[in-house]
Amino acid sequence: MGSLNKLKQIIEAQGYIRNWPKCTKKHYPFVLVLSFVSLSKVSVLSTMEVSSLLLPNPSLSFTPFRSSKELSHMLSLYELKSMNFFSLSNQIQKHNYIIPIRAISKFSLAGTTPRSDTYSAPNHFPRMGNFERELEELFDEVKRLVRIGNKNDAIDLLNANYEAVKERLNGTTKGIEEAAILDVLALGYLAVGDFKFVDSLLNLMKEVVDNLEDDAPRLDSILMHMGSMYATLSKFGKSLETYQRAVYIMERTCGKDSSFLVTPYLAMAKALGSMGNATKAIEKYQRAINLLESERGAESKDLVVPLLGLGNLLLKEARVDDAETHFTRVLNIYMKLYGQNDGRIGMPMSSLARVKCAQGKSDEAINLYKRALKVMSDSKYMSLDDNIMEKMRVDLAELLHNVGRGQEGRELLEECLLITEKFKGKEHPSLLTNMINLATSYSQSKNYVEAERLLRRVLQMMITQKGTDDQSISFPMLHLTVTLYHLKQDEEAEKLALDVLRIREKAFGQDSLPVGEALDCLVSIQTRLGKDEDELLEQLKRVLSIQEKEYGHESEEVMFTLKKIVFYLDKLGRKDEKFPMQRRLSVLGKKYKQMIHP
Repeated sequence: MGSLNKLKQIIEAQGYIRNWPKCTKKHYPFVLVLSFVSLSKVSVLSTMEVSSLLLPNPSLSFTPFRSSKELSHMLSLYELKSMNFFSLSNQIQKHNYIIPIRAISKFSLAGTTPRSDTYSAPNHFPRMGNFERELEELFDEVKRLVRIGNKNDAIDLLNANYEAVKERLNGTTKGIEEAAILDVLALGYLAVGDFKFVDSLLNLMKEVVDNLEDDAPRLDSILMHMGSMYATLSKFGKSLETYQRAVYIMERTCGKDSSFLVTPYLAMAKALGSMGNATKAIEKYQRAINLLESERGAESKDLVVPLLGLGNLLLKEARVDDAETHFTRVLNIYMKLYGQNDGRIGMPMSSLARVKCAQGKSDEAINLYKRALKVMSDSKYMSLDDNIMEKMRVDLAELLHNVGRGQEGRELLEECLLITEKFKGKEHPSLLTNMINLATSYSQSKNYVEAERLLRRVLQMMITQKGTDDQSISFPMLHLTVTLYHLKQDEEAEKLALDVLRIREKAFGQDSLPVGEALDCLVSIQTRLGKDEDELLEQLKRVLSIQEKEYGHESEEVMFTLKKIVFYLDKLGRKDEKFPMQRRLSVLGKKYKQMIHP
């Protein structure tokens, strides 16, 4: 894994931007160009939001219906309903929520039996035992504590119950009760964001469930939860293996044509897609669709989730026309059920807009995005500050910039910023991505003064939150460096570039791509400041070495850096070094010229 991938993982874990403003070297000499940062690829996830996704999206593409009002049975660790073997309890008893270990006889039903008329996880059992009720109360209490901000109390509660069950596991008792308690605890630790301990608990759970017979009560539910947690941890191989056992159990109990299989099929499709096995993933999606069509009909709203999932995967695989067919079908289902003015139709419209983008039909895509946003806003289907609506606005803004309608795009980005400030306050962390995108737009329009104002605000907020040496602040700091360069404030730009270099060398390593990026910007600034040319040449050689390692010896990035090196070698009269570099540059230049004009 290259350092760029490592960097992206670190940034995503921090909850900041996935794509950051970067200096690119497209023209010689020393012209710095800012790339537009799309919020469509930005996510600031709270602990609750992270744990709310049962099946992580395999790409950065739009995840429809994460908070859909229509599909209450969406695949979600909280909304499944989370505990397949629990019903909702409205009254939380006042006790210490330590789960007693008792005989498993309280499970009233063995195995997996038809328990609901929907394909989502069943919600109710007629005679739920005290054990299930207590587990449910524990999980509800953890969710409540997290929701009101008492994360430490939630952790204490989970730890106390873990110590209790660990004593049993250290003995000879490793049955379905222990698996069920570990299941609830793992989901709880996931809710508080302790992914490392979730991984440890999953190892314990695997030891227990591997020794259980397939007819153990509620085992299929526990396996489904395990699969979802493995997927959340990006362990898709283990996720798929766990789902497969759950499907085997359910097929034996319910039959191979039961709609109860839809949920695990969709889960398997997600895992397969994340593993890069699109062919098998498509098969699972299609199998889920066929089951629903045979039981519910071709126009059932329950088809929406698998149709959208399949459409997203097909779009990712560049099967654009096939994706369009499925998205259009979703739109038709919703329009027939709810009419043309219902906010729900905005979702498939935005998906179709992505299809039109992929087909090169920009005007149609823009119109679809605008219609989707209007119907969702007019119907008040979602709050204006909902993440889905913000993503749609930013996707549209990015498209408008790409087709040369930057002013319209900038107005949308300004709207995003104003909405976030209104609903969340002027110091909320989610403002950071709004301001970075707007600053990038201003930079593209050469309004560097406004870009500077926004970037200084971003940098101050991040320093307040993270400190002066955190690696995450180096990205807006570099963006500000480039902006100051354009404003010819070279002394301050150099100081910031040196700070970026220091932070990144410590965070990512001396030879990492982020360090090369910072060095390249520093060279451009110091060139204009008239710094020592021998030192500048050595810095460029270091940039070249990093780019060769990350991009390959014949990459376009390498070609642009070679141009700069040849320039300095010629200026310094170092002909012996210049000629081999010049020959190499000539070969690369011909290669890329042929690619442009074959």
